[in-house]
Amino acid sequence: MREFCYRFYKNKLAFLGFIILFIFLVMAIFAPYLAPYDPFQMDPQAMLQPPGADHLFGTDQFGRDILSRIIFGSRISFKVGLISVGLSLIVGVSMGIVAGYYGGWLDNLISRIMDVMFSFPQIFLALVIMAVLGTSSTNLMLAIGLVYIPIFGRIARASVLSIKDSLYIEAANSIGVSNLIIMLRHILPNIMAPIIVQTTLSFGFAIRAEAALSFLGLGVEADIPSWGIMLNQGKDWMEMAWWNAVFPGLSATLAILSFNILGDGLRDALDPRLRNEGE
Repeated sequence: MREFCYRFYKNKLAFLGFIILFIFLVMAIFAPYLAPYDPFQMDPQAMLQPPGADHLFGTDQFGRDILSRIIFGSRISFKVGLISVGLSLIVGVSMGIVAGYYGGWLDNLISRIMDVMFSFPQIFLALVIMAVLGTSSTNLMLAIGLVYIPIFGRIARASVLSIKDSLYIEAANSIGVSNLIIMLRHILPNIMAPIIVQTTLSFGFAIRAEAALSFLGLGVEADIPSWGIMLNQGKDWMEMAWWNAVFPGLSATLAILSFNILGDGLRDALDPRLRNEGE
């Protein structure tokens, strides 16, 4: 752990991404205390005000403070990312471990299911699921979670195949350890490195998917402050009030970029081959 922390800290770009994400996380947790205004409060006297002392990021067409809505929007993005990626992680890793460990017809069945899901573009599959289930934050998290299940499944399966013939697995089998215990206590801990990296990257993908679907009107409810909804509403005012779309777009871009560079940093710190090359 000490070596991992040292190598991660040496990657200044990844560490910067971690700091930025920590700031977003603090914003999401303490949004009611950090937002200078009520994100739902409309002020006809302050419609489309440019960035200034009273409103640092300006106001929208209803006089609502954009900075406050961005702060509350971070709560929506992180909530969607946490629940959807958590769903993908649990279901996908479970399917991948079972497929890789048992093999045979079960492996073929699970692999074909994942192939079918992979045959659809991710955003298209999410659009279809949202069109069937309807618009709500719960359905949005379910749709994004289902889309990324095969990604975790394939990573877990490939990792299991690379270690399931190891001596410590054979030793556990020889003394009568059950398959469930082997998968939980011996296989899962040894395949966590690529899964941790993919989890970090998937957070960025989930935030992007939430913003894209909300922008298209198939995400969270229209009255909820979301970065995607703010982009959708702000695009009609770009010529008169550029800040309506620019600041929400920058927030989403910064969060997604931070997750991506954090994932790259974790990969470099956890991959023993890269570690040996650095030495």
